[in-house]
Amino acid sequence: MDVWTYPSELGTALTDTSMDITGFDVEALDGSIGKVDEATYEIGRSYLVVDTGPWIFGKKVMLPAGVIRSIDEAEERVFVNRTKDEIKNSPEFDDSLVSDDTYRSRLGSYYDRGGQGYREHGDTF
Repeated sequence: MDVWTYPSELGTALTDTSMDITGFDVEALDGSIGKVDEATYEIGRSYLVVDTGPWIFGKKVMLPAGVIRSIDEAEERVFVNRTKDEIKNSPEFDDSLVSDDTYRSRLGSYYDRGGQGYREHGDTF
């Protein structure tokens, strides 16, 4: 699985950008985590920026598109296959590093490892 590509099960709605999920609520495996602040649709480089709001003091996180498990367009909800703790412990979003391949590689590795804390593995961002 390519962590930076929307899962094929979501169909072509996201890959052809016909659906804008900005503003949708985001649901982790164990509850709500915030709202989609930004969504990108570049092939092999797609991600969401999620504003977690007051849940973890307004932190924004970058979620690779591959962690999405489903989207409910009618309810405006995006469901991701990670827990709240995995997302809470992820690196804070840094918009100045979005195009940095090293940052993206480390972030992708964090989510590929099932959210194992990057600090636990000696990684830094």
